[in-house]
Amino acid sequence: MRHKDYSGVVIWLEPVDRAVSPGPPKHVKMIQEDRHFKPHVLAISVGSTVDFPNLDPIYHNAFSNFSGDQFDLALYPPGTSRNHEFKRAGIVRVFCNIHPTMSAIIAVIPSPWYDVSKPSGAFQINNVPPGEYQLRIFYERALPDNLKFLEHRIMVPETGLTLPLISVSETGYIPLPHLNKYGKEYPKLPNDGSYPGAQK
Repeated sequence: MRHKDYSGVVIWLEPVDRAVSPGPPKHVKMIQEDRHFKPHVLAISVGSTVDFPNLDPIYHNAFSNFSGDQFDLALYPPGTSRNHEFKRAGIVRVFCNIHPTMSAIIAVIPSPWYDVSKPSGAFQINNVPPGEYQLRIFYERALPDNLKFLEHRIMVPETGLTLPLISVSETGYIPLPHLNKYGKEYPKLPNDGSYPGAQK
């Protein structure tokens, strides 16, 4: 990673020799403020609900039509909130149907053992029972092949485990524009940031 902020890497463990239920469902927030989703990367267990409060003085429309759990919260005004329950494991890419620069990641994890790295790069997964696990990693700016190279099996002893440094490469990453929820290019917005009305 080229920058000093090493946050946003999702790390989780999946047992190798047994099935596991997702962690307890959570009810968390991903706010919309200053035309950004905050936090930009969120990890939750399957069955959790995410609120999307609109703290901006303008309308927003959070949606996802990529892989994972598809949803559309429709257009809603400042000072209100809508939510979605995520019932399927996967990486959900979230956008705003009005503001093309707004994006976020929600990692819906099928096990109770996961974390998102802090700006320092540190992460900690608590209360992992002893056993063999597959280490999984997701980072928005890394190519899938680069991440697969880092994923491997680990043995967690009774005393816990400290992993060696994990270096995630951004080599080959090219940010690509996305379409709106109708599969079309975004219309131009007025300079005041207001929303001229739904356009199909």
